[in-house]
Amino acid sequence: MVTATAPEQNVKIGPTQLLINNEWVESATGRRFETINPATGEVICDVAEADAPDVDRAVQAARAAFESGEWRTMSASSRGRLLYKLADLIEQNKEELARLESLDNGKPLGESMNGDLPLTIACYRYYAGWADKIEGKTIPINGPYFCYTRHEPVGVVGQIIPWNFPLLMQAWKLAPALAAGNTVILKVAEQTPLTALRVGELILEAGFPPGVVNILPGYGPTAGGAIASHPDINKLAFTGSTEVGHLVMEQAAKTNLKRVTLELGGKSPNIVFADADMDAAIEGVHHGLFFNQGQCCNAGSRVFVEEKCYDEFVAKCVERAKQRTVGDPFDAKTKQGPQVDQAQFDKIMSYIEAGQREGAKMLCGGNRIGDRGFFVEPTVFADVDNSMKIAQEEIFGPVMSIIKFKDIDEAIRLGNTTMYGLAAGVWTKDIAKAHAIAHNVRAGTVWVNCYHVFDAAAPFGGFKQSGIGRELGEYCLENYTEVKTVTVQL
Repeated sequence: MVTATAPEQNVKIGPTQLLINNEWVESATGRRFETINPATGEVICDVAEADAPDVDRAVQAARAAFESGEWRTMSASSRGRLLYKLADLIEQNKEELARLESLDNGKPLGESMNGDLPLTIACYRYYAGWADKIEGKTIPINGPYFCYTRHEPVGVVGQIIPWNFPLLMQAWKLAPALAAGNTVILKVAEQTPLTALRVGELILEAGFPPGVVNILPGYGPTAGGAIASHPDINKLAFTGSTEVGHLVMEQAAKTNLKRVTLELGGKSPNIVFADADMDAAIEGVHHGLFFNQGQCCNAGSRVFVEEKCYDEFVAKCVERAKQRTVGDPFDAKTKQGPQVDQAQFDKIMSYIEAGQREGAKMLCGGNRIGDRGFFVEPTVFADVDNSMKIAQEEIFGPVMSIIKFKDIDEAIRLGNTTMYGLAAGVWTKDIAKAHAIAHNVRAGTVWVNCYHVFDAAAPFGGFKQSGIGRELGEYCLENYTEVKTVTVQL
Protein backbone atom coordinates (compact mmCIF):
# COMPACT_ATOMS: atom_id res chain seq x y z
CA MET A 1 0.00 0.00 0.00
CA VAL A 2 1.35 3.39 -1.04
CA THR A 3 0.34 6.72 0.47
CA ALA A 4 -0.04 10.04 -1.31
CA THR A 5 -0.32 13.54 0.10
CA ALA A 6 -0.96 16.92 -1.42
CA PRO A 7 -1.77 20.44 -0.21
CA GLU A 8 -5.49 20.93 0.29
CA GLN A 9 -7.00 22.55 -2.77
CA ASN A 10 -9.13 25.67 -2.82
CA VAL A 11 -12.66 24.53 -3.64
CA LYS A 12 -15.60 26.85 -4.25
CA ILE A 13 -18.62 26.14 -2.02
CA GLY A 14 -22.02 26.76 -3.59
CA PRO A 15 -25.47 27.10 -2.00
CA THR A 16 -26.15 25.68 1.47
CA GLN A 17 -29.92 26.25 1.67
CA LEU A 18 -32.96 24.30 0.49
CA LEU A 19 -34.19 24.72 -3.08
CA ILE A 20 -38.01 24.94 -3.03
CA ASN A 21 -40.11 26.42 -5.84
CA ASN A 22 -36.99 27.90 -7.49
CA GLU A 23 -36.05 29.81 -4.32
CA TRP A 24 -33.19 29.27 -1.89
CA VAL A 25 -34.72 29.13 1.57
CA GLU A 26 -33.78 28.19 5.11
CA SER A 27 -35.51 25.22 6.71
CA ALA A 28 -38.71 25.82 8.63
CA THR A 29 -36.97 24.85 11.87
CA GLY A 30 -33.89 26.95 11.16
CA ARG A 31 -31.68 23.94 11.91
CA ARG A 32 -28.45 23.35 10.03
CA PHE A 33 -25.98 20.46 10.03
CA GLU A 34 -22.27 20.15 9.31
CA THR A 35 -20.85 18.42 6.27
CA ILE A 36 -17.40 16.95 6.85
CA ASN A 37 -14.28 16.63 4.71
CA PRO A 38 -13.60 12.89 5.01
CA ALA A 39 -9.91 13.33 4.20
CA THR A 40 -9.35 15.47 7.31
CA GLY A 41 -12.38 15.05 9.53
CA GLU A 42 -12.82 18.84 9.52
CA VAL A 43 -16.03 20.76 8.88
CA ILE A 44 -16.43 22.12 5.34
CA CYS A 45 -19.54 24.19 6.08
CA ASP A 46 -23.03 23.83 7.50
CA VAL A 47 -26.15 23.18 5.45
CA ALA A 48 -29.86 23.78 6.00
CA GLU A 49 -31.57 20.69 7.44
CA ALA A 50 -34.90 19.84 5.84
CA ASP A 51 -37.70 18.27 7.88
CA ALA A 52 -41.38 17.40 7.41
CA PRO A 53 -42.64 21.02 7.06
CA ASP A 54 -40.10 21.62 4.28
CA VAL A 55 -41.20 18.44 2.53
CA ASP A 56 -44.79 19.75 2.69
CA ARG A 57 -43.72 23.05 1.09
CA ALA A 58 -41.81 21.25 -1.63
CA VAL A 59 -44.69 18.87 -2.37
CA GLN A 60 -47.11 21.79 -2.67
CA ALA A 61 -44.76 23.49 -5.13
CA ALA A 62 -44.26 20.30 -7.13
CA ARG A 63 -48.01 19.60 -7.19
CA ALA A 64 -48.79 23.11 -8.43
CA ALA A 65 -46.13 22.82 -11.15
CA PHE A 66 -47.52 19.46 -12.25
CA GLU A 67 -51.23 20.28 -12.11
CA SER A 68 -51.46 23.87 -13.27
CA GLY A 69 -47.98 25.26 -13.89
CA GLU A 70 -45.90 25.80 -16.97
CA TRP A 71 -44.45 22.27 -16.75
CA ARG A 72 -47.82 20.65 -17.46
CA THR A 73 -48.32 22.51 -20.74
CA MET A 74 -44.71 22.36 -21.89
CA SER A 75 -44.09 20.24 -24.97
CA ALA A 76 -41.97 17.10 -24.62
CA SER A 77 -39.33 18.52 -26.94
CA SER A 78 -39.08 21.64 -24.75
CA ARG A 79 -38.50 19.45 -21.70
CA GLY A 80 -35.77 17.72 -23.64
CA ARG A 81 -34.13 21.03 -24.53
CA LEU A 82 -34.03 21.99 -20.83
CA LEU A 83 -32.31 18.71 -19.98
CA TYR A 84 -29.80 19.25 -22.79
CA LYS A 85 -29.14 22.74 -21.47
CA LEU A 86 -28.59 21.39 -17.95
CA ALA A 87 -26.14 18.82 -19.31
CA ASP A 88 -24.27 21.59 -21.13
CA LEU A 89 -24.08 23.70 -17.96
CA ILE A 90 -22.75 20.76 -15.95
CA GLU A 91 -20.14 20.18 -18.63
CA GLN A 92 -19.12 23.84 -18.58
CA ASN A 93 -18.67 23.63 -14.79
CA LYS A 94 -17.33 20.09 -14.62
CA GLU A 95 -13.97 20.95 -13.07
CA GLU A 96 -15.62 22.93 -10.27
CA LEU A 97 -18.16 20.14 -9.68
CA ALA A 98 -15.47 17.44 -9.70
CA ARG A 99 -13.44 19.28 -7.08
CA LEU A 100 -16.51 19.86 -4.92
CA GLU A 101 -17.44 16.16 -5.23
CA SER A 102 -13.98 15.04 -4.14
CA LEU A 103 -13.95 17.46 -1.22
CA ASP A 104 -17.35 16.41 0.14
CA ASN A 105 -17.23 12.69 -0.71
CA GLY A 106 -13.50 11.90 -0.56
CA LYS A 107 -13.17 10.13 -3.92
CA PRO A 108 -9.99 10.82 -5.91
CA LEU A 109 -10.26 13.88 -8.12
CA GLY A 110 -9.28 11.86 -11.17
CA GLU A 111 -12.26 9.59 -10.69
CA SER A 112 -14.63 12.51 -10.17
CA MET A 113 -13.33 14.27 -13.26
CA ASN A 114 -12.94 11.29 -15.59
CA GLY A 115 -15.71 9.03 -14.31
CA ASP A 116 -18.52 10.66 -12.37
CA LEU A 117 -18.81 13.85 -14.42
CA PRO A 118 -18.83 12.26 -17.90
CA LEU A 119 -21.37 9.65 -16.79
CA THR A 120 -23.53 12.33 -15.17
CA ILE A 121 -23.52 14.49 -18.30
CA ALA A 122 -24.21 11.48 -20.53
CA CYS A 123 -27.21 10.49 -18.38
CA TYR A 124 -28.88 13.89 -18.73
CA ARG A 125 -28.27 13.90 -22.48
CA TYR A 126 -29.56 10.35 -22.90
CA TYR A 127 -32.88 11.16 -21.24
CA ALA A 128 -33.08 14.55 -22.94
CA GLY A 129 -33.22 12.56 -26.16
CA TRP A 130 -36.01 10.37 -24.79
CA ALA A 131 -38.30 13.23 -23.76
CA ASP A 132 -40.18 13.39 -27.08
CA LYS A 133 -39.97 9.66 -27.85
CA ILE A 134 -42.09 8.23 -25.03
CA GLU A 135 -44.81 6.75 -27.20
CA GLY A 136 -47.94 4.64 -26.85
CA LYS A 137 -49.37 2.05 -29.22
CA THR A 138 -52.45 1.52 -31.37
CA ILE A 139 -54.09 -1.81 -30.53
CA PRO A 140 -56.38 -3.76 -32.90
CA ILE A 141 -59.27 -4.81 -30.63
CA ASN A 142 -62.53 -6.53 -31.63
CA GLY A 143 -65.40 -4.40 -32.89
CA PRO A 144 -65.72 -0.98 -34.52
CA TYR A 145 -63.31 0.74 -32.14
CA PHE A 146 -60.05 2.66 -32.30
CA CYS A 147 -57.89 1.73 -29.28
CA TYR A 148 -54.64 3.38 -28.32
CA THR A 149 -52.43 3.91 -25.27
CA ARG A 150 -50.83 7.01 -23.82
CA HIS A 151 -47.80 7.07 -21.51
CA GLU A 152 -48.45 9.88 -19.06
CA PRO A 153 -46.27 11.11 -16.17
CA VAL A 154 -46.97 9.58 -12.75
CA GLY A 155 -47.10 13.02 -11.11
CA VAL A 156 -45.17 14.21 -8.07
CA VAL A 157 -42.12 12.05 -7.45
CA GLY A 158 -40.09 11.73 -4.24
CA GLN A 159 -36.50 10.63 -4.69
CA ILE A 160 -33.89 9.73 -2.05
CA ILE A 161 -30.26 9.30 -3.10
CA PRO A 162 -27.12 8.00 -1.32
CA TRP A 163 -23.69 9.49 -0.66
CA ASN A 164 -21.39 7.19 -2.67
CA PHE A 165 -21.97 8.79 -6.11
CA PRO A 166 -23.77 12.06 -5.30
CA LEU A 167 -23.71 13.68 -8.75
CA LEU A 168 -24.33 10.49 -10.68
CA MET A 169 -27.19 9.32 -8.44
CA GLN A 170 -28.80 12.75 -8.80
CA ALA A 171 -28.67 12.35 -12.58
CA TRP A 172 -29.97 8.76 -12.48
CA LYS A 173 -33.00 9.97 -10.55
CA LEU A 174 -33.77 13.42 -11.97
CA ALA A 175 -33.16 12.82 -15.67
CA PRO A 176 -35.73 10.07 -16.40
CA ALA A 177 -38.35 11.55 -14.06
CA LEU A 178 -38.13 14.97 -15.74
CA ALA A 179 -37.98 13.54 -19.26
CA ALA A 180 -41.27 11.78 -18.58
CA GLY A 181 -42.90 15.01 -17.39
CA ASN A 182 -42.95 14.52 -13.62
CA THR A 183 -42.06 17.02 -10.91
CA VAL A 184 -39.57 16.06 -8.20
CA ILE A 185 -38.68 16.40 -4.54
CA LEU A 186 -35.09 15.13 -4.21
CA LYS A 187 -33.67 14.31 -0.76
CA VAL A 188 -29.87 14.30 -0.90
CA ALA A 189 -27.63 12.50 1.59
CA GLU A 190 -26.58 14.44 4.65
CA GLN A 191 -22.95 13.32 4.16
CA THR A 192 -22.65 14.78 0.64
CA PRO A 193 -25.12 17.60 -0.09
CA LEU A 194 -22.86 20.13 -1.78
CA THR A 195 -22.73 19.05 -5.43
CA ALA A 196 -26.48 18.42 -5.54
CA LEU A 197 -27.11 21.96 -4.36
CA ARG A 198 -24.66 23.36 -6.90
CA VAL A 199 -26.53 21.48 -9.64
CA GLY A 200 -29.66 23.13 -8.22
CA GLU A 201 -28.14 26.49 -9.18
CA LEU A 202 -27.55 25.16 -12.69
CA ILE A 203 -31.17 23.94 -12.85
CA LEU A 204 -32.29 27.51 -12.17
CA GLU A 205 -29.83 28.84 -14.74
CA ALA A 206 -31.13 26.37 -17.33
CA GLY A 207 -34.62 27.81 -16.90
CA PHE A 208 -36.66 25.00 -15.33
CA PRO A 209 -40.03 26.39 -14.18
CA PRO A 210 -40.77 26.91 -10.46
CA GLY A 211 -41.62 23.78 -8.48
CA VAL A 212 -40.33 21.29 -11.03
CA VAL A 213 -37.17 20.37 -9.09
CA ASN A 214 -36.97 20.80 -5.32
CA ILE A 215 -33.76 19.78 -3.51
CA LEU A 216 -33.78 19.03 0.22
CA PRO A 217 -30.62 18.09 2.13
CA GLY A 218 -31.48 16.32 5.35
CA TYR A 219 -31.53 13.12 7.37
CA GLY A 220 -33.22 9.87 6.43
CA PRO A 221 -35.50 9.38 9.44
CA THR A 222 -36.85 12.95 9.22
CA ALA A 223 -36.78 14.38 5.69
CA GLY A 224 -36.54 10.97 4.04
CA GLY A 225 -39.31 9.54 6.19
CA ALA A 226 -41.56 12.52 5.43
CA ILE A 227 -41.07 11.97 1.69
CA ALA A 228 -41.70 8.22 1.92
CA SER A 229 -44.92 8.67 3.88
CA HIS A 230 -46.28 11.82 2.22
CA PRO A 231 -49.84 11.24 0.95
CA ASP A 232 -49.51 13.62 -2.02
CA ILE A 233 -46.42 12.00 -3.54
CA ASN A 234 -47.32 9.57 -6.34
CA LYS A 235 -44.02 7.75 -6.82
CA LEU A 236 -41.02 7.04 -4.59
CA ALA A 237 -37.53 6.13 -5.81
CA PHE A 238 -34.90 5.16 -3.24
CA THR A 239 -31.26 4.12 -3.56
CA GLY A 240 -29.49 2.89 -0.43
CA SER A 241 -29.13 -0.07 1.86
CA THR A 242 -31.51 -3.03 1.85
CA GLU A 243 -32.22 -2.46 5.54
CA VAL A 244 -33.41 1.10 4.95
CA GLY A 245 -35.20 0.01 1.78
CA HIS A 246 -37.51 -2.17 3.88
CA LEU A 247 -38.33 0.81 6.10
CA VAL A 248 -38.94 3.11 3.14
CA MET A 249 -41.32 0.64 1.51
CA GLU A 250 -43.22 0.18 4.76
CA GLN A 251 -43.57 3.95 5.22
CA ALA A 252 -44.68 4.39 1.61
CA ALA A 253 -47.48 1.86 2.05
CA LYS A 254 -49.00 3.50 5.12
CA THR A 255 -50.49 6.62 3.53
CA ASN A 256 -51.20 5.87 -0.11
CA LEU A 257 -50.40 3.30 -2.77
CA LYS A 258 -47.52 5.28 -4.23
CA ARG A 259 -45.39 3.38 -6.70
CA VAL A 260 -42.04 2.36 -5.17
CA THR A 261 -38.74 1.47 -6.83
CA LEU A 262 -35.69 0.47 -4.81
CA GLU A 263 -32.04 0.15 -5.83
CA LEU A 264 -30.50 -1.56 -2.81
CA GLY A 265 -27.44 -3.39 -1.55
CA GLY A 266 -25.40 -6.21 -2.98
CA LYS A 267 -22.80 -8.86 -2.25
CA SER A 268 -21.82 -9.54 -5.80
CA PRO A 269 -19.88 -12.63 -6.89
CA ASN A 270 -16.88 -12.12 -9.19
CA ILE A 271 -15.98 -15.55 -10.57
CA VAL A 272 -12.51 -16.38 -11.93
CA PHE A 273 -11.88 -19.58 -13.90
CA ALA A 274 -8.41 -21.07 -14.41
CA ASP A 275 -8.63 -20.49 -18.17
CA ALA A 276 -9.04 -16.72 -17.77
CA ASP A 277 -6.47 -14.15 -18.84
CA MET A 278 -4.98 -14.04 -15.34
CA ASP A 279 -3.47 -10.55 -15.55
CA ALA A 280 -6.75 -9.11 -16.84
CA ALA A 281 -8.69 -10.98 -14.16
CA ILE A 282 -6.42 -9.71 -11.38
CA GLU A 283 -6.84 -6.12 -12.54
CA GLY A 284 -10.58 -6.54 -13.12
CA VAL A 285 -11.18 -8.09 -9.71
CA HIS A 286 -9.07 -5.38 -8.07
CA HIS A 287 -11.09 -2.65 -9.79
CA GLY A 288 -14.35 -4.50 -9.12
CA LEU A 289 -13.83 -4.31 -5.36
CA PHE A 290 -11.59 -1.34 -4.55
CA PHE A 291 -13.10 1.23 -6.94
CA ASN A 292 -14.65 4.19 -5.08
CA GLN A 293 -13.07 3.00 -1.80
CA GLY A 294 -15.21 -0.15 -2.05
CA GLN A 295 -18.30 2.02 -1.57
CA CYS A 296 -20.30 0.54 -4.45
CA CYS A 297 -23.55 -1.39 -4.07
CA ASN A 298 -22.47 -3.66 -6.92
CA ALA A 299 -18.86 -4.15 -5.74
CA GLY A 300 -17.44 -7.58 -6.57
CA SER A 301 -16.73 -8.26 -2.91
CA ARG A 302 -17.02 -12.07 -3.08
CA VAL A 303 -14.23 -13.29 -5.35
CA PHE A 304 -14.69 -16.95 -6.31
CA VAL A 305 -11.52 -18.53 -7.74
CA GLU A 306 -11.20 -21.97 -9.33
CA GLU A 307 -8.98 -24.20 -7.19
CA LYS A 308 -6.59 -24.93 -10.11
CA CYS A 309 -5.42 -21.30 -10.12
CA TYR A 310 -6.29 -20.32 -6.55
CA ASP A 311 -2.78 -19.99 -5.07
CA GLU A 312 -1.44 -18.04 -8.06
CA PHE A 313 -4.44 -15.73 -8.07
CA VAL A 314 -4.30 -15.02 -4.33
CA ALA A 315 -0.58 -14.17 -4.43
CA LYS A 316 -1.00 -11.79 -7.35
CA CYS A 317 -4.17 -10.26 -5.94
CA VAL A 318 -2.46 -9.47 -2.64
CA GLU A 319 0.53 -7.96 -4.42
CA ARG A 320 -1.78 -5.78 -6.51
CA ALA A 321 -3.62 -4.55 -3.41
CA LYS A 322 -0.33 -3.61 -1.75
CA GLN A 323 0.50 -1.38 -4.73
CA ARG A 324 -2.69 0.66 -4.38
CA THR A 325 -2.02 4.33 -3.64
CA VAL A 326 -4.13 5.67 -0.77
CA GLY A 327 -4.13 9.30 0.21
CA ASP A 328 -5.30 12.84 -0.40
CA PRO A 329 -8.10 12.88 -3.02
CA PHE A 330 -6.50 15.90 -4.69
CA ASP A 331 -3.14 14.20 -5.26
CA ALA A 332 -2.91 13.00 -8.88
CA LYS A 333 -1.24 9.74 -7.75
CA THR A 334 -4.09 8.79 -5.38
CA LYS A 335 -6.25 5.84 -6.40
CA GLN A 336 -8.12 5.43 -3.11
CA GLY A 337 -9.37 8.20 -0.88
CA PRO A 338 -11.02 8.09 2.55
CA GLN A 339 -14.27 6.41 3.49
CA VAL A 340 -17.12 8.88 3.58
CA ASP A 341 -17.43 9.37 7.36
CA GLN A 342 -16.64 8.05 10.82
CA ALA A 343 -19.66 5.74 10.91
CA GLN A 344 -18.67 4.04 7.66
CA PHE A 345 -15.04 3.77 8.82
CA ASP A 346 -16.11 2.12 12.08
CA LYS A 347 -18.41 -0.30 10.25
CA ILE A 348 -15.62 -1.42 7.93
CA MET A 349 -13.18 -1.93 10.80
CA SER A 350 -15.75 -4.06 12.63
CA TYR A 351 -16.05 -6.34 9.58
CA ILE A 352 -12.27 -6.68 9.37
CA GLU A 353 -12.28 -7.79 13.01
CA ALA A 354 -15.11 -10.25 12.29
CA GLY A 355 -13.18 -11.80 9.40
CA GLN A 356 -10.18 -12.41 11.60
CA ARG A 357 -12.33 -13.73 14.43
CA GLU A 358 -14.10 -16.24 12.14
CA GLY A 359 -10.82 -17.65 10.84
CA ALA A 360 -10.31 -16.06 7.41
CA LYS A 361 -6.66 -15.30 6.53
CA MET A 362 -6.00 -11.57 6.33
CA LEU A 363 -3.08 -11.32 3.89
CA CYS A 364 -2.78 -7.55 3.69
CA GLY A 365 -4.32 -4.38 5.08
CA GLY A 366 -6.69 -4.26 8.00
CA ASN A 367 -5.46 -1.01 9.52
CA ARG A 368 -6.27 2.66 9.63
CA ILE A 369 -3.98 4.99 7.68
CA GLY A 370 -2.83 8.18 9.36
CA ASP A 371 -4.28 9.95 12.37
CA ARG A 372 -6.91 12.11 10.69
CA GLY A 373 -9.58 11.44 8.11
CA PHE A 374 -11.19 8.06 7.47
CA PHE A 375 -8.60 6.09 5.50
CA VAL A 376 -8.62 2.27 5.51
CA GLU A 377 -5.88 0.08 4.05
CA PRO A 378 -6.87 -2.10 1.07
CA THR A 379 -7.61 -5.41 2.79
CA VAL A 380 -7.62 -8.94 1.32
CA PHE A 381 -8.92 -12.06 3.07
CA ALA A 382 -8.22 -15.53 1.65
CA ASP A 383 -9.55 -18.96 2.65
CA VAL A 384 -12.94 -17.38 3.27
CA ASP A 385 -15.92 -19.65 3.76
CA ASN A 386 -19.04 -18.44 1.97
CA SER A 387 -21.01 -18.63 5.22
CA MET A 388 -18.75 -16.14 7.04
CA LYS A 389 -20.05 -12.70 7.94
CA ILE A 390 -17.60 -10.96 5.59
CA ALA A 391 -18.90 -13.15 2.73
CA GLN A 392 -22.60 -12.61 3.40
CA GLU A 393 -23.03 -9.04 4.63
CA GLU A 394 -22.46 -5.85 2.64
CA ILE A 395 -19.30 -4.16 3.97
CA PHE A 396 -19.25 -1.17 1.62
CA GLY A 397 -15.52 -0.74 1.97
CA PRO A 398 -12.11 -1.90 0.65
CA VAL A 399 -12.34 -5.46 2.00
CA MET A 400 -12.04 -8.40 -0.43
CA SER A 401 -13.06 -11.98 0.38
CA ILE A 402 -11.52 -14.74 -1.79
CA ILE A 403 -13.33 -18.08 -1.86
CA LYS A 404 -12.20 -21.31 -3.58
CA PHE A 405 -14.49 -23.38 -5.85
CA LYS A 406 -14.08 -26.70 -7.68
CA ASP A 407 -16.27 -26.48 -10.79
CA ILE A 408 -18.85 -24.36 -12.53
CA ASP A 409 -21.78 -25.91 -10.70
CA GLU A 410 -20.25 -25.05 -7.33
CA ALA A 411 -19.44 -21.52 -8.53
CA ILE A 412 -23.08 -20.97 -9.50
CA ARG A 413 -24.39 -22.49 -6.25
CA LEU A 414 -22.06 -20.41 -4.07
CA GLY A 415 -22.65 -17.27 -6.11
CA ASN A 416 -26.40 -17.58 -5.57
CA THR A 417 -26.08 -18.35 -1.85
CA THR A 418 -26.87 -14.81 -0.73
CA MET A 419 -29.97 -12.72 -0.14
CA TYR A 420 -28.67 -10.22 -2.70
CA GLY A 421 -28.74 -10.25 -6.50
CA LEU A 422 -27.45 -6.95 -7.83
CA ALA A 423 -24.48 -7.81 -10.04
CA ALA A 424 -21.93 -10.50 -10.91
CA GLY A 425 -18.76 -10.91 -12.93
CA VAL A 426 -17.10 -13.82 -14.69
CA TRP A 427 -13.58 -14.19 -16.07
CA THR A 428 -12.98 -16.93 -18.64
CA LYS A 429 -11.92 -17.51 -22.25
CA ASP A 430 -14.63 -20.18 -22.62
CA ILE A 431 -17.75 -18.56 -24.04
CA ALA A 432 -19.90 -21.50 -22.93
CA LYS A 433 -18.83 -20.99 -19.30
CA ALA A 434 -19.44 -17.26 -19.60
CA HIS A 435 -23.01 -17.77 -20.82
CA ALA A 436 -23.66 -20.49 -18.24
CA ILE A 437 -22.74 -18.06 -15.46
CA ALA A 438 -24.71 -15.21 -17.08
CA HIS A 439 -27.82 -17.39 -17.42
CA ASN A 440 -27.72 -19.05 -14.00
CA VAL A 441 -26.46 -16.46 -11.53
CA ARG A 442 -29.40 -14.55 -10.08
CA ALA A 443 -28.26 -10.97 -10.64
CA GLY A 444 -29.56 -7.94 -12.46
CA THR A 445 -26.25 -7.27 -14.24
CA VAL A 446 -23.57 -9.75 -15.30
CA TRP A 447 -20.22 -8.52 -16.62
CA VAL A 448 -18.09 -10.91 -18.71
CA ASN A 449 -14.33 -10.25 -18.68
CA CYS A 450 -15.00 -6.74 -17.38
CA TYR A 451 -16.53 -5.04 -14.33
CA HIS A 452 -18.14 -1.70 -13.42
CA VAL A 453 -19.06 -0.96 -17.04
CA PHE A 454 -21.93 1.53 -17.03
CA ASP A 455 -23.83 3.35 -19.75
CA ALA A 456 -26.98 5.44 -19.51
CA ALA A 457 -28.62 3.13 -22.08
CA ALA A 458 -28.00 -0.10 -20.10
CA PRO A 459 -30.58 -0.86 -17.38
CA PHE A 460 -29.30 -1.46 -13.85
CA GLY A 461 -31.05 -2.98 -10.84
CA GLY A 462 -31.28 -6.09 -8.70
CA PHE A 463 -32.93 -9.42 -8.08
CA LYS A 464 -34.05 -10.64 -4.63
CA GLN A 465 -33.20 -8.24 -1.77
CA SER A 466 -31.22 -5.97 -4.09
CA GLY A 467 -34.26 -4.05 -5.17
CA ILE A 468 -37.36 -3.47 -7.27
CA GLY A 469 -37.36 -1.84 -10.70
CA ARG A 470 -34.54 -0.62 -12.90
CA GLU A 471 -32.44 2.50 -13.23
CA LEU A 472 -31.20 3.74 -16.62
CA GLY A 473 -32.13 2.79 -20.15
CA GLU A 474 -35.61 2.69 -21.64
CA TYR A 475 -36.72 0.31 -18.87
CA CYS A 476 -36.32 3.07 -16.29
CA LEU A 477 -38.96 5.22 -17.98
CA GLU A 478 -41.58 2.59 -17.11
CA ASN A 479 -41.10 3.61 -13.47
CA TYR A 480 -42.09 7.22 -14.22
CA THR A 481 -45.09 6.83 -16.51
CA GLU A 482 -48.66 5.59 -16.24
CA VAL A 483 -50.24 3.74 -19.16
CA LYS A 484 -53.67 5.01 -20.15
CA THR A 485 -55.90 3.09 -22.56
CA VAL A 486 -58.27 5.09 -24.78
CA THR A 487 -61.03 3.36 -26.75
CA VAL A 488 -63.10 5.30 -29.31
CA GLN A 489 -66.20 4.02 -31.06
CA LEU A 490 -65.93 4.47 -34.81
